[in-house]
Amino acid sequence: MAGCEPQDVLDALPDGVVLADADQRVTHCSAVAARMLGTDTAHAVGRPLSDVLRLQDQDGRAWMQCNAPYGGLSTRTGITEQSWLLPDGTEVLVAARLTRPRRAGPVAGVAVVLRSGRGRARLDRERSDLVATVAHELRSPLTGVKGFVQAMLNRWDKLNDEQKKLMLTTVAADSDRLSRLIAELLDVARIDTGRLQLYPRPVDPLVLLERVVASVGAGTHRTITLEADPATVPQIMADPDKFTQVVTNLVENAVRHGDGEVRVEVVAGQSHQHGTVTEGLGASAEATAEAEGIRVRVTDEGEGIPPELRRRVFTKFWTGGGRGGSGLGLYIVNGLVRAHGGAVEIADAPGGGASLAFDWPGVPTELR
Repeated sequence: MAGCEPQDVLDALPDGVVLADADQRVTHCSAVAARMLGTDTAHAVGRPLSDVLRLQDQDGRAWMQCNAPYGGLSTRTGITEQSWLLPDGTEVLVAARLTRPRRAGPVAGVAVVLRSGRGRARLDRERSDLVATVAHELRSPLTGVKGFVQAMLNRWDKLNDEQKKLMLTTVAADSDRLSRLIAELLDVARIDTGRLQLYPRPVDPLVLLERVVASVGAGTHRTITLEADPATVPQIMADPDKFTQVVTNLVENAVRHGDGEVRVEVVAGQSHQHGTVTEGLGASAEATAEAEGIRVRVTDEGEGIPPELRRRVFTKFWTGGGRGGSGLGLYIVNGLVRAHGGAVEIADAPGGGASLAFDWPGVPTELR
């Protein structure tokens, strides 16, 4: 932005900025800051900073009164970010930088930055959702484990072997459910922080898909079929555990939220520019030769997913149909597929119902 005026630079910033001089008079006020503070740039310049910066806390105290940017310790050079309220009651996050011509000298200028508190409010809501979801999901299996264990302790001599076996089987199932929830939470944290560790290698996707279909099918009365031509499906470059997790989540989602037959189709897909996957999300900047990948599509015969909801499906804690679940499965699916350099899409199944498909890169030419 060479040659731009200072005001143009400030107006181009995403956050609001107010600059004041040694006399506590406003010298610059960005358009964003003026809009937040309910004024205009021309009217704000030249006025006292305390008049322009009309921010209050929950007790009605002013920002200038509480922080005294022109007073306090002579070694102070900044004011940490704090939450304040605009005149209309909207929350903003405010921080300031104090300019001193010499060490321990008087304040010659103050730069105040204001940014919307909606981002933090969204994070707070996500944390609250996380706590509520975890508490809800943990309560049910823990209650079952505690109840059956207590019953066995109190009535061990009165229970026959079949009753004991039934109770222990239920406890084992609830324990597996707890372990899976904890694993999902760890995966979400790793995806969010970019610390997901992957160990990709050439694998046969049909072997993994057959295992998933058999495993999920053993736990439901619904029909799950795998449709593929072994002669045309190539190998893929994948972390086998993560690929299995992706397909398992999609098939279980179709069983839980859909109806009728669940079909898993796999075909040779488009060529992909394949990158070296590391422990971070996505492929490295150094892409290798194009490799033919696969497309896996999971469909059901239920009501489907309305177009207006499809952007929300891969967000955390989304649950559809009111049939339970942690709401993390599809978020993890999207994160794992993208981490391998693939993509996920949602559509309508040909005969009605939902269709969730993902493209997965194949094995680079030099590794075949």
